[in-house]
Amino acid sequence: MHHGVEVPMRDGAVLRATHYAPVGAPLGTILVRCPYGRAFPFSLIYAQLYAARGYHVLLQSVRGTFGSGGDFVPMVHEADDAADTVVWLRRQPWFTGTFATIGLSYLGFTQWALLSDPPPELVAAVVTVGPHDFHASSWGTGSFSLNDFLGWSDMVGHQEQPMSRRLAFQTSAGRRLERATLGLPVGAAGRDLLGDASPWFESWIDHPAVDDPFWDTMRMTQALDRCEVPVLLIGGWQDLFLEQTLEQYRHLRGRGVDVAMTIGPWTHTDMIVKAGGTTATETLNWLGTHLAGTATAARRSPVRVHVGHHGWLDLPDWPPATGEGVLYLQPGGRLAAAPPPADAAPSRFRYDPADPTPTIGGRLLSRRSGRRNDASLAERADVLSFTSGPLDADLYVFGEPVIELAHNADIEHVDVFVRISELDARGRSRNLSDGYRRLSAPSQGPIRIELDAIAHRFPAGTRIRVLVAGGSHPRYARNLGTGEPVLTGQRMVPALHTVHHGAGGTSKLILPASAHLPSGDGVANAGGDRI
Repeated sequence: MHHGVEVPMRDGAVLRATHYAPVGAPLGTILVRCPYGRAFPFSLIYAQLYAARGYHVLLQSVRGTFGSGGDFVPMVHEADDAADTVVWLRRQPWFTGTFATIGLSYLGFTQWALLSDPPPELVAAVVTVGPHDFHASSWGTGSFSLNDFLGWSDMVGHQEQPMSRRLAFQTSAGRRLERATLGLPVGAAGRDLLGDASPWFESWIDHPAVDDPFWDTMRMTQALDRCEVPVLLIGGWQDLFLEQTLEQYRHLRGRGVDVAMTIGPWTHTDMIVKAGGTTATETLNWLGTHLAGTATAARRSPVRVHVGHHGWLDLPDWPPATGEGVLYLQPGGRLAAAPPPADAAPSRFRYDPADPTPTIGGRLLSRRSGRRNDASLAERADVLSFTSGPLDADLYVFGEPVIELAHNADIEHVDVFVRISELDARGRSRNLSDGYRRLSAPSQGPIRIELDAIAHRFPAGTRIRVLVAGGSHPRYARNLGTGEPVLTGQRMVPALHTVHHGAGGTSKLILPASAHLPSGDGVANAGGDRI
């Protein structure tokens, strides 16, 4: 192992790296580019593990972090710095001539940055919960993902403190973030939390438009068009980057690239520990096949997913073919297969940004993420809850549910949050799939919202619940109802939301559902995990 390896960049900055050399004849070379340091846990899970199995590993700290020169500006320099690192790698006497990349989250983005102009020596990649488009991550719903990216900025901005101060920071980080997300205006409240750290934060909020050139260096969509190497994608059903993992698979698969995908019952924070064994095994098999050329356990199919209340399932593609089930939102909080009467009365709720509807569980960057008991959410006055009767038989849902709402509000600027939850036979409620939309024009319905993709069995006797609200705070920056910029707005106006069931239109949940597991080449793994 060689510490303090210096890798020069085209602008004169020098990035620091650690080189892990295998014992014996090498199987290949792995490049890992990381903003979180080169010590534990990344030294173990992305360097020592693979060096012990025969690979050279270069674990590099990205620009402006942990001894690397230059200033850290998230995502902006990764394409150029990755290309310069490859130029340096070619000159090393230990380089094996070809290499692969691996890594999760930001380490996944650095891989997409390299794949935006892939060098010929790159022969394989394993991207775990790695986004390729930061605008879609932060503004994809039309509302800024406040909890995730203020919390991440706070963590990254303070990660190089001395250990004693870092422990104190970690102990209080959750409470400090919660207080900051309640402050207005958002920009000032965020800066009060961050202090002098993370100077980029306000710029993210100040550029909401999808076509703003500001995002060009933080959006690697061209990588999906240029990638030709075999790519393994690993994600989680409750990971904040799930939709981008699925988009990456669809795009690469549509181009005929050798791509495989594994989606497990994990959140983003689960990926190092709970998902670590699965990730390491699948990564080693992928590298053995596509980098080392050694005999490995072959994948049984391109797609492997964990199905709620069933276990692991192998599929030939995603999403699998299913039927379609429709449930209508009814007056009185019911959810049923029959449309409501034409004169059915609407349902209404009042959203007050001064008392925002709280986030409970879901796909966010937090220890409180994932599937949680959300019964208290259904009981709030600012949330509409629609619940089916007990299911007569098992129902399998594979893909993206859709909510179509005949909806209007009494003001122009509103958000709509929708959720599907499962109520078990004992009445316990757990969230499964969310959708969110910021409406920037007068809301006079209907609106169509695609929810998070799921692979789930609703057992016979369980009930399906749909929740409709005007926000989910602090996961998303609340809509103040005024149209003022998110960064500086602070005046608040409540909104009255109406969901129609009759004369004003019908509202419904559309499920990609079947009575059985998907057919075809998929094979259910006997005795799979249960959640």
